[in-house]
Amino acid sequence: MYNLIKRYMSNLKKEDVSKFAIQNQVYLSEKELDFTYTFVKKNWEMIFRNPNLLNLERFKHEFSEENYVKIQKLISFYYQKYGYLL
Repeated sequence: MYNLIKRYMSNLKKEDVSKFAIQNQVYLSEKELDFTYTFVKKNWEMIFRNPNLLNLERFKHEFSEENYVKIQKLISFYYQKYGYLL
């Protein structure tokens, strides 16, 4: 599982993040998209190993209030759906 995710993450493009966000009704500004992409690329292994270390509150200032709420819900949804695989 780890190797599969590692390969996917090594090929992840900013456009992939944007497309995923839009599919989930999160419309990121260019600044928000840049931050999200960079954050995910740098921190995916830490989050994969221990999702409880992700403290989204620390990054609240990087997003509009509307997007922050949507992202919180999205993370919660996917953690409930796939958290047992971690």
